[in-house]
Amino acid sequence: MPVNSWPAGEAAARVPHTGPVSGVPVVVVGAGPVGLTAALLLARRGVGVLVLERYAEPYVLPRAVHLDDEVFRVLQDAGVADVLVAHTRPMAGLRLLDGTHRVLAEFRRDPAAGANGWPQGSFVHQPDLESVLAAAVAAEPGIELRRGVEVTGLRQDDGGVAVITRDRTTGEDRSVHAAAVVGCDGAGSTVRGLIGARMRDLGRADRWLVLDVRSDRPLGLWPGVHQVCDPRRASTCMPVTGDRYRWEFRLLPGETAADLAGRARLGELLAPVVPVEGVEVLRAVEYTYRAQVADRWRDGRVLLAGDAAHLSPPFVGQGLGLGLRDAHQLAWKLAAVLAGEAGDDLLDTYQAEREPHARALIRVALLLGALMTGGGRGGAVVRRAVLAAVRRIPAVARLATDSRTPPLRRGLLVERRGRAGRRLAGTLVPQPEVLVEGLPCRLDDVLGDGDAELTAGLLVRRADGTRVQVEDPSGTLTAWLRGATVRIRRDRIVGSARGTDRP
Repeated sequence: MPVNSWPAGEAAARVPHTGPVSGVPVVVVGAGPVGLTAALLLARRGVGVLVLERYAEPYVLPRAVHLDDEVFRVLQDAGVADVLVAHTRPMAGLRLLDGTHRVLAEFRRDPAAGANGWPQGSFVHQPDLESVLAAAVAAEPGIELRRGVEVTGLRQDDGGVAVITRDRTTGEDRSVHAAAVVGCDGAGSTVRGLIGARMRDLGRADRWLVLDVRSDRPLGLWPGVHQVCDPRRASTCMPVTGDRYRWEFRLLPGETAADLAGRARLGELLAPVVPVEGVEVLRAVEYTYRAQVADRWRDGRVLLAGDAAHLSPPFVGQGLGLGLRDAHQLAWKLAAVLAGEAGDDLLDTYQAEREPHARALIRVALLLGALMTGGGRGGAVVRRAVLAAVRRIPAVARLATDSRTPPLRRGLLVERRGRAGRRLAGTLVPQPEVLVEGLPCRLDDVLGDGDAELTAGLLVRRADGTRVQVEDPSGTLTAWLRGATVRIRRDRIVGSARGTDRP
């Protein structure tokens, strides 16, 4: 069923996003997916944004390949999800294979829209994602994007942040005055270094060969992730979108990407799946997967997001997803501070709320990586026995495909009083298809841009005073509320809940 951005009718007319404010902008450093999404979210909340990117042209080769349903809600808020979804493909789930490519276990994902209104997992070609985001940024009058400009210094005072930049073509140095700076400049973040933050290891580094290829014919792969649990050489393969595929192979001690990237060696590596003939290698690089979190994500009005703040191994596909969740939460908090709705202490809650989630998913990635690829020959025997049991325990099996944000802890913005509060506060409200005046729409669009309240009777009270009655044909919201009334934050996290919560 098609879903409207917002149904017609005066009672349900969507509150438009405010235009960009005049005066000092927020400077976003880095024009990757996290930086561009942060810019769009800020601009849609009335904040002027200047994006600085050190490279003159977008990076055209793929990197991230996975988006989950929670992250699609972030992109929905940024105004690009409906355009992007045409460039993605639902992911069927995860298959674990032994060294001979026999299936040990299969963990499926439903390709249909789930509790968050989007497929539980989707493959994406990162250049497609960046192209969609860049087009949205170009159409947004509140955002200016400057490429070929690197940040070389930061100076903070009571009036904001002086950002020292250098044009990489002319060598000209300039200073830009910013209300705040958001460092979305990746694993080698300049901004992180300028504020004196350091990355802390959560696990050991792991070296892999990453192959991105195109095929002139369909390869007939199952449309999900294949994890080969081979004690001799662990590997991963997946069909991405269109004619693109991704392979990853763990490098052995002393090996380099160059050792394996020759046509003959590639033929050996790909032989269990496909013949190398007709396969065009787009990229063959060594990548070191790290498990790290920055010791601090904020220094005054300078904040970190995405890979600048944390790095995750790939085993739950959440490197990009963590960064986009950062952008979603940081955008509304920063906009509220700049609008004078809250003091700077609101920014203290950013790392306090986001870091536990980042650490939790990084640790799950480390655990699953060890379970799926570690242990040598003895580990392969144990793995087969363990997986036979795991498949019969749904709660354990969900770890392989579940990337839900864990409930936020009790804090300044999360109140866990009463039975309903303890159950619902800190969790993400589901987004089923609802009806307003008989027309289908997405719940996030009904909630509007500010805080909102959802009553047990399915009445939405928005921050601007508008009241909208919704219907819940699937019964998802009704079952989730169980008679409670919830206050929903701008990032769709429940801040508090009260009222009946039937056992």
